[in-house]
Amino acid sequence: MPPATASDASALARDFDLRHLDPAFHADPYPVYHALRTHEPVKRMPDGSLFLTRFRDVQAVYRDAKTFSSDKTVEFKPKYGDSPLYAHHTTSLVFNDPPRHTRVRKLIAGALTARAIAAMEPGLVRLVDGLLDAAAARGRIDLIGEFASAIPVEIIGNLLDVPHAEREPLRDWSLAILGALEPSLTAAQFERGNRAVDEFVGYLRDLVARRRRAPGDPQHDVLTRLIQGEEGGEQLSEAELLQNCIFILNAGHETTTNLIGNGLVTLTQWPEQRAALLHEPSLIESAVEECLRFESSNQLGNRMATVDTEIGGVAVARGTPVTLCIGAANRDPEQFTDPDRFDIAAIRTGIWHSASASISAPACRSRGSRRASRSAASCSVFPTIASMASRRAAVASAFAASPKCRWNLYRPPAARRSFCRADARLTACAGARRTAPRAGAARKAVARLLLRVRS
Repeated sequence: MPPATASDASALARDFDLRHLDPAFHADPYPVYHALRTHEPVKRMPDGSLFLTRFRDVQAVYRDAKTFSSDKTVEFKPKYGDSPLYAHHTTSLVFNDPPRHTRVRKLIAGALTARAIAAMEPGLVRLVDGLLDAAAARGRIDLIGEFASAIPVEIIGNLLDVPHAEREPLRDWSLAILGALEPSLTAAQFERGNRAVDEFVGYLRDLVARRRRAPGDPQHDVLTRLIQGEEGGEQLSEAELLQNCIFILNAGHETTTNLIGNGLVTLTQWPEQRAALLHEPSLIESAVEECLRFESSNQLGNRMATVDTEIGGVAVARGTPVTLCIGAANRDPEQFTDPDRFDIAAIRTGIWHSASASISAPACRSRGSRRASRSAASCSVFPTIASMASRRAAVASAFAASPKCRWNLYRPPAARRSFCRADARLTACAGARRTAPRAGAARKAVARLLLRVRS
């Protein structure tokens, strides 16, 4: 898209409506983000809500849980009524405020120990290698359907020690529940979402009963640790336990999928950065951070003002919904030098907020900053984009489109067996203060993929 003139940018900002987005926005939202930051950084939507695009405003709202609430008990009542979806979304960590949020977060964080996260790594390496070997045998991969979306179910399934034979319905349940969060909910989505919650809770109730009878090792089995709670201290209620197990699984889908898709697509668009990564694999840590900033896996967040206040000099009445545009904040030139440039050597940690961001520290500290694979330079899988219905997996997901990235894999005859194997122990958790525990797994997956696929 050619650079917008000042009058064009002003018109983009004036006419922007989150509920009526055109195809040009889905293809490339950044000119609109730039226009909004310049002309209306605190944009009043037709429905009275606010849309924020400056880094300092978005960060300030995220940091002030007292003034800006995550709780959806009142907001979701008209949408869901007394339904399983309402019970789930108002009990899980993501839509609660302190002190309830703090209490549940503390118990989940206590279960996600360094040892539990470390135990996931060998299985992740095997999973990624197996998926890529299968793709190489086919000569083609649907990056989303055949790779990225397989990661979170496997990782969280391992974390909760869900038997492999019982994992098949997990993804469909998760997608149905997440699909019911759309702003405009159809009767079919509502019915599917409620059925998924009922079936998911029923399955988890049985799984928890089995785990109570035969506990796992709480140092490795997060579900056992959540059931047992703190020794002599807090425990989750049965409802909190079941609904937050659903939350742990659901929360990983979009962010993990988008990070992997965005990482590879962005590297094809910036070939000099891809070449730099292949030349110096140790850059994988900052490369994943830069992917998260440059093409934010989660584009939007939301809060509700609990008191009369102000944002960026704009008066905000109590009860005003506030949408936080993470994708725009992470390209704010007030915060980042040359923000529209993808630079894997830069140390630029953007906002990558999630409800469980504050429980990420154990997941990230546990592996620290591991060395990248010495064999990366000899990898010889050459990707080309065969077809891609959406330019950005993150934007597609955040704004309710359908990402479908497909890649062809070509292996020169002389290098058919020159994949990086399991001896390349990779993580990419540096600077992950704002990532959820699932993102530690996502970072490992994308690191594994980025260093195994070369141009």
